[in-house]
Amino acid sequence: MNMILHGIEAPNIIHTNTLTENIRDIQEKDRYHVILANPPFGGKERKEVQQNFDIKTGETASLFLQHFVKSLKAGGRAAIVIKNTFLSNADNASISLRKQLLESCNLQTILDMPAGTFLGAGVKTVVLFFTKGEPTQKIWYYQLDPGRKLGKTNPLNDEDMRDFVSRQKTSKDSDNSWTVEVSDINRDTFDLSVKNPNTPEEPPLREPEEILHEIQDLDEESAEILNTISELI
Repeated sequence: MNMILHGIEAPNIIHTNTLTENIRDIQEKDRYHVILANPPFGGKERKEVQQNFDIKTGETASLFLQHFVKSLKAGGRAAIVIKNTFLSNADNASISLRKQLLESCNLQTILDMPAGTFLGAGVKTVVLFFTKGEPTQKIWYYQLDPGRKLGKTNPLNDEDMRDFVSRQKTSKDSDNSWTVEVSDINRDTFDLSVKNPNTPEEPPLREPEEILHEIQDLDEESAEILNTISELI
């Protein structure tokens, strides 16, 4: 119904498990110019399914991401919703997949979505925007903050996205957007975590002894004030 409302009256929908297809068998005729996808979060795939992929992992979303990259034509573009933990997971498969993505595609933008964007998903998500065929040189990050708590009765809307859409055209930096050079990324972990450099650092936590001394000083000061008041009565 949603496709019909958007003018796609006769979509070519194939009912199948995409991950059972060996990505090595994907031919040029099977590839696409544009892929927009929101793969399932948290799924686990069997060993026999993992054999269809170069980077083997049980994480469903990571297998789908490999399939999307393989299914793009050279110069093809994609926007993929994925858990934000994909950006920093330390397992070998995630590291290898991030490395492959950066080397085979131009990951232009990482959009950090606010909690509650996707109903029923208790996880934080990001959207990866990339073009296949050339390595990534720099990544533009945008941290979306609608200024309110999202939920079923208060969903994300076009107005919330207006600033992102405007700035993405030129990858303009701001308080909630910034650029990272790939040459500055750790080559061992390929960690792509969202770390806004414009956010003020929280003051370091004080040592317990320091806090106790301050409490004692305040108690002594309070006692002196009470004694002074008692003498005046």
